[in-house]
Amino acid sequence: MIPEPVQTASAATSATAPHPARPRLLCLDALRGFDMFWIVGGDQLIRAFHKISDIPLTRTLFDQMEHAADEQKVIASKPGPVEWAGFHFYDLMFPLFVFMVGISIVYSVPRMLEERGRAATIGRIIKRSALLVFFGVVYMAWGYGGFWLAGVLQRIGTSYLFAALLFCFFRPKALVAICSACLVGYWALLRFVPMPGVDHPSFEHGLNLAFWIDQHFLPGNKFEGTILSTIPSVANCLLGVFAGLLITNEKIADTRKPIWLIGAGLTSLVIGYTWGEFFPIIKMLWTSTYVLVACGYSAILLGVFYQVIEIWKIRKWATPFVWIGSNAITIYLVSAFFGFRKLAGRFTGGEVQQFFDAHLWNSGELVRAVVALALMFCVVRFLYTRKIFIRL
Repeated sequence: MIPEPVQTASAATSATAPHPARPRLLCLDALRGFDMFWIVGGDQLIRAFHKISDIPLTRTLFDQMEHAADEQKVIASKPGPVEWAGFHFYDLMFPLFVFMVGISIVYSVPRMLEERGRAATIGRIIKRSALLVFFGVVYMAWGYGGFWLAGVLQRIGTSYLFAALLFCFFRPKALVAICSACLVGYWALLRFVPMPGVDHPSFEHGLNLAFWIDQHFLPGNKFEGTILSTIPSVANCLLGVFAGLLITNEKIADTRKPIWLIGAGLTSLVIGYTWGEFFPIIKMLWTSTYVLVACGYSAILLGVFYQVIEIWKIRKWATPFVWIGSNAITIYLVSAFFGFRKLAGRFTGGEVQQFFDAHLWNSGELVRAVVALALMFCVVRFLYTRKIFIRL
C-alpha cells in the first residue's frame, strides 16, 4: 500500500461525527523516507567507500549493504545446505516498510469505515492490494523479465490485504492472538511437516515445505517460499498495526511512547535472536525469527524518530527523508523504470569516471552514487514542494 497521510491523534472512530483534520505524523514520513533512501541508492553510496579504501570498517559497511544471502546465488544453487541464514542491515529494509504499512492501517482503515462503511472499505482494501500486486508484476517484468507473482510490491500488497481485513473484523486482543498464531504456526509447519519426498522436515534450500508449495502452486518465476511465507509477513504487518495503536493511544503520554516502542523492540530482538538458535533467521523464507528481529529494529527506529522529531521537535535534518517518504512507492517505481544510477552514469561514466578513479582516490563510483542520489532528491523535492502525492 502507498500509505495514507498519517496523522497524530486517536484512531478511534466516532459514530456521530467525522474525524477532524489532523497534522501528518512527520516521524513516520521521515522513517519511510529513511527506509526508501537505502533502497533507491543510499546503499551504493556506502559501497563506493569500499572501493576507495579497503579497510575493516569499509568492508563491514559494504557487507551490511548486502543481504545475508545472495538470492540469485541461492536460487541457482542445488537443493541442500546453503549459507542463507543471518541478518544484515539491508535485510531490514523490506520488513521495515511492511511494518510501516501496518501503522498506516490504524489511521486509514477506521476513517474509511466511518466514511464509507464496512463493505466499501473492504472493496477499497482489495482494490489497493490488487493495484500493488499489478505494479509489482510490471516492475518485476521490467527488471527481471518474465512473469513474477513473487516480489516486493506483491508482498506488500498481500500483507496489507490480510492485515487490513483482519483489522476490520477483530479487536486488538484478537489480533495479538492471530499474530502469535501466524508466527508459531509457520514455525510448526516448517519444523514438523516435511516436504513430500523428503524424510525429515528441513529449513534447507530446496528441501523445505515452503519451497515445495511454490513449485507446485505458484505460477511464473519464483524465489523461495513465497506462498507459505505470506503467513509471517502478515504477522509483520500486524506488528506494525500494534505500533500504530500504541502511537494513537491517548491514554499514554506522548513522551512515554518512544520508551514503549524501544522497549517492545528490544523485547522482540531478544525473542527473535533466542528463537533463532532453533529456527534460523532466513530472509528468503521470511521465518518467524526474521520477522521478530526485523520488527524489533523497526520499533526501535520508530521510537528514536518519534523522540527526536515529535517530542524534541528537531526536524530540519529529516526534511530530505520526508520528501522521499511522502512519495515512497512512486520514487521506488521511478527508480526502477528510469534508473537514477544509469542516468548518473551518463554524466559521470566513461572518461569522467576514469578521471576520478585515476586522480582522486578511485572515487568514480562515489561520484556516480552522489549524482544519482542528487537526481533522486531533485525529483522528490519537486513533488513535495508542489504538493504532488501520488497514491493508490
